[in-house]
Amino acid sequence: MATASSEVFVGIDVSKRRLDVHVHPAGDALAFDNTPGGIAQLIERLKPMNVDRVVVEATGGYQRRVAIELTTAGIPVMTVNPRQARDFARSLGKLAKTDKIDAAVLAEFARVIRFRADPAADPTRDQLQERVGRRRQIVEMLVRETNRLHLAQDKVACKSLRVIIRALEKQRDELDARIAELIESDDDWKNKLELLKSVPGIGANTAQQLIANLPELGQVDRQQAAALAGLAPLNRDSGSMRGHRSIFGGRRAVRNALYMATVASIKWNSLIRPFYQRLKAAGKPSKVALVACMRKLLVVLNTLLRENRKWMEEPPAIRA
Repeated sequence: MATASSEVFVGIDVSKRRLDVHVHPAGDALAFDNTPGGIAQLIERLKPMNVDRVVVEATGGYQRRVAIELTTAGIPVMTVNPRQARDFARSLGKLAKTDKIDAAVLAEFARVIRFRADPAADPTRDQLQERVGRRRQIVEMLVRETNRLHLAQDKVACKSLRVIIRALEKQRDELDARIAELIESDDDWKNKLELLKSVPGIGANTAQQLIANLPELGQVDRQQAAALAGLAPLNRDSGSMRGHRSIFGGRRAVRNALYMATVASIKWNSLIRPFYQRLKAAGKPSKVALVACMRKLLVVLNTLLRENRKWMEEPPAIRA
């Protein structure tokens, strides 16, 4: 077991029922139940150590409880995308995949890659994220059921679909009320909502998605905001291919919300509409032009929140 004087890095492979833990440099392999009691035992084990950071993968939400409890206990936690961890494992030549191996790889990842630790747990923000996420799921189900209704011919099938659609609409409306209630309870969120909604093309649902899933908005520079949303153009220069740029990674929920807002902004926003038209006139493909407009819209929103001001029809020049 590592001594209290040494720097310790911990990797945790999380599954629904189990936490496989690797402690570096001691090499200890531990296992705990992914339950409140098991997490308490893990914290008790890690507390005496000089833990520099713990790395866990984002595994469909199963990691959230252990990440929150560790952060609350004062142990720095970094949640990483599984793809990043897998690519790192391949770079080490570790092609085999077991829970113990994955935990060891995550511990090495913690030692080598010094990303910023997760922010302190915020139960109210977690509530907002869950409610906004659930609303998004309800809307997706509504779209599928509505599409099925358009295709259905049988009366019994149509009746069943209408019952489900009404139930989903009721759930959506209930979630809208509960989301609004939560935002209304926080002065900072309420102010951000009003600032975001002042921008043509940004509705209440898009604003709620941004508040819940991009809390850094208004506190970072434009490059960081674009990177967080997965809208930063990345180089793909290799061999004879030069000059090609593409977006990659980032927070999909934010990107999806911005996509719909940008489609509306291309029609109604006095800044985004001419920008899109210029790109198209220059021969840019529609998808490339749309992504560029998404990035520009995000930069505008980031600027407004940072400067704590509403949209103006002739805003100061903002570089995309």
